[in-house]
Amino acid sequence: MTDCLFCRMVAGEIPADVVHQTDRVLAFRDINPQAPTHVLVIPKEHHATVGALVEADPVLLSDVVAAAHAVARQEGLVSGEGAEPGYRLVTNTGPHGGQTVDHLHLHVLGGRGLGWPPG
Repeated sequence: MTDCLFCRMVAGEIPADVVHQTDRVLAFRDINPQAPTHVLVIPKEHHATVGALVEADPVLLSDVVAAAHAVARQEGLVSGEGAEPGYRLVTNTGPHGGQTVDHLHLHVLGGRGLGWPPG
């Protein structure tokens, strides 16, 4: 999709601060970070939402989640055993869910306490 911001990043038309990449997944730093570590993880193929990706290619959804964990490990948010300090994965789906870019993306957030509820 030529009008999709994230598809244009995958195509190299828009620069991104890439921190992790596989043949099917791209991870890059968010330009408006909400935590000391804030990385977006996307499938390189365009899928608007989690539901769309589950329907089309559940293995790719697994690859996206695995890449998010790899980013968390790379960024020092978890040890190899999955121990503290930890991280949060967030995805927003649809306008009521707060999705602002119509391309599935996981937010990897960490680097400070992220208690619930936020605030």
